[in-house]
Amino acid sequence: MENRLKSKLHAPDLYVHESTYIDENVSIGKGTQIWHFSHVMSGARIGEQCRIGQNVVIGPNVQIGTNVKIQNNVSVYEGVILEDHVFCGPSCVFTNVINPRSEIVRKKEYRKTCVRRGATIGANATIICGHTIGRYAFIGAGAVVVKDVPDYAIIVGVPGKILGYMCECGIRLIFEGLNAFCGGCKKAYVNHSGSVKLIKISK
Repeated sequence: MENRLKSKLHAPDLYVHESTYIDENVSIGKGTQIWHFSHVMSGARIGEQCRIGQNVVIGPNVQIGTNVKIQNNVSVYEGVILEDHVFCGPSCVFTNVINPRSEIVRKKEYRKTCVRRGATIGANATIICGHTIGRYAFIGAGAVVVKDVPDYAIIVGVPGKILGYMCECGIRLIFEGLNAFCGGCKKAYVNHSGSVKLIKISK
């Protein structure tokens, strides 16, 4: 089955475990690995060098960027966009309807959720649909996201609140006034009223 899937998808260096099911009209980039008991549904687009764990469902028309890591037991529903270098921790939860009812069909009411480049979603966190998680934001384990998350923000709790800010390399930033320097990679940041930006230093 693995060889058949590779031929079907025309992607070099692709690993798909034989227990995984890949629908028609799916695009998967080179170097991506998909592990046991997962399902990639029609219309999904997955970039290069992704790592998709066990028991993962990639819904119809989902867009996933390059070098995205999705850990075990995650369902990425239609309407979710994961940009490059996003990390989804084990059993984190996405939604796509704000007011679901079993007896009412709301497929035309899906709300888009966008997880921007480099963001991390911790284990068992829940992302309520219709929001954007900013670049390199960090959603703590078990947090519930109920509104847009700024770039670099650390979100914890239920409902999720901003605890602080984090460098692109994953170290918490300590601001002195408006400025912070990462203690690890030495990148510099400025905070203007909760909008944190990386300072581009000319060489």
